[in-house]
Amino acid sequence: MNKMLVAVFDTEATAFEGLSALRDLHKDGEVSLYATTVLVKDKDGKIAVRRVDEEGPAGTAVGFLTGGLIGLLAGPVGLPIGAAIGGLTGLLFDLDRSGISVTFVDEVSKALVPGKAAVIVDMDESWTTPVDTRLHKCGAAVFRRLRSEIIEDQVNREAAAFQADLKRLDEELKQAGAENKAAIQKDIDAVKKQLSATQNQAKARLDEAKAEMEAKLKALQDQAKGANDRARARIDRRIADVKADFAVRSKKLNQAWGLTKEALAA
Repeated sequence: MNKMLVAVFDTEATAFEGLSALRDLHKDGEVSLYATTVLVKDKDGKIAVRRVDEEGPAGTAVGFLTGGLIGLLAGPVGLPIGAAIGGLTGLLFDLDRSGISVTFVDEVSKALVPGKAAVIVDMDESWTTPVDTRLHKCGAAVFRRLRSEIIEDQVNREAAAFQADLKRLDEELKQAGAENKAAIQKDIDAVKKQLSATQNQAKARLDEAKAEMEAKLKALQDQAKGANDRARARIDRRIADVKADFAVRSKKLNQAWGLTKEALAA
């Protein structure tokens, strides 16, 4: 199962010990690591990135989560994350693109106090015991979430909503008097602009999801080389899961793209 994992450690040194343990589990086929980042929060509360592994498509989700975590933690000390949402629209959108909600970041932020370090990982694991056992030996607090299709669902909902708005406005235009037609047409033009933007967003997200899938498949195929039969069987299941996940995401995005295309062509 594809998950985002954040492990919070007491020191930078133990964070790198934890990262080393995860790499050992990757070599054994217990997990599949796609991208990792190490963050350190100094005693003054400043956050620094100490290490980034995989900055290509496979590292997209970790990059968004890392950026969101840094951005949200950079706010005024003691300010609840929920209270800052209004000014952090871009960061929250990036978190959605990572498949992780702001509540997950809120949980992590409470553990990542000054002086501690964190390892952020995009990974697949079949069960949690191997990771938890190794990381708890390093004194880590472990947080994990299954990645969801937040942004795909959002794009789909917006496409359907804008399509419905356009149909309603077209009907209003047909029945409106001359004095109201200009105002309604202005609303129609605005909705068409939103539909076009949603269409572009669906296409961009589909391209991004495809690139991420291809990068992860390559990582899994590389991991399978030299693996024993038991580990290869687990990796083969993960390959199937990556393909199935992309099929679900692409179906939603293609549906959104189709809705926008139909509405704009009407």
